[in-house]
Amino acid sequence: MRYYFRYFTLLLSLMLTPLVSATQVLKVLAWDGYADADLIQEFEQRHQTKVVLTLVYSDDELWSKVTEATNGGYDLIAVNTAELQRYIQKGLVRAINTEKIANLSLQLPRFQRREAIPGLIKNEQTFAIPYTYSEMGLIYNRKLIERPPESINTLWDSAYAGKVLAFNTSNHNFTLAALGLGMENPFNQSPEQLQQSARRLVELRRNILTVYTSPQEAVKLFKTHEIALIYANYGSQQLKALLDAGADVGYAMPKDGTLAWLDCWAIGEHAGPLAEQWINFMLEEKASRRLTNAQGLANTTQESATHNAEKIIWLAPIENADARVSLWEQIISGDVMERF
Repeated sequence: MRYYFRYFTLLLSLMLTPLVSATQVLKVLAWDGYADADLIQEFEQRHQTKVVLTLVYSDDELWSKVTEATNGGYDLIAVNTAELQRYIQKGLVRAINTEKIANLSLQLPRFQRREAIPGLIKNEQTFAIPYTYSEMGLIYNRKLIERPPESINTLWDSAYAGKVLAFNTSNHNFTLAALGLGMENPFNQSPEQLQQSARRLVELRRNILTVYTSPQEAVKLFKTHEIALIYANYGSQQLKALLDAGADVGYAMPKDGTLAWLDCWAIGEHAGPLAEQWINFMLEEKASRRLTNAQGLANTTQESATHNAEKIIWLAPIENADARVSLWEQIISGDVMERF
């Protein structure tokens, strides 16, 4: 009897081992609110897989995590169209098999015309699928500012010294400075123009209380400090988080230009076909509505209310990401104006 019991135990172990080893792991790198826990659980059950979600809070962090990743890297990356180009150039993402994503038909017509969206197509292949988007306006404290700010240069107004929250990123901040300086192409700055923008950002430091990395962090800072202005890197998602917390804030679109981003799902270079199934799942009604209802973000399957911005400027690839990172690190570390 003991022999048969041992035989049965060994046989059962051998039968179960292939099932365990066959479990696929899908590694997803995304922004907060893009993939809630219950959605992940539903996807795991449907596809008999395990999803490992890693959150990022800036484009610089996203790039660092992808380029330094080991063991095959990430399968899915949530990246905006402007940043996407350097991932393609470095071979960090692969072409997407759109025939495996049936729910592309659910997207609004303008998002189905991927060839009309700069950066998505290369050599007639699709490298990213639009997922969500927002403008990046100015959130202002109604108790401290009566009228909506009309210019990005309001961030530099001496009346708000120590009362501004800036976002901790290199790319957008240099673009903002260039917009305020009236540069013709804020995304493609010469070395001299980058130095000019750097000096402008050093000037901004006198107004900045601190830099934030997430909508939740900005809410906490707003509740514990006298904040007049916030540069809303997360756009409408950030506005909703503050309103939900009871903050008395308004949202303004600068007339001299409001930056806007379009975030997409891109697939890592070594990812298998399950990556397409993730994108297909995230385009379903439940996930799309979650973006809007829970996060305040627009999705690509439904029309959403837009703010009355006179001049929307969609993010574009920048001239030298490494140079901007280096300069920004100098600025936030406290380097004096004479260094730039």
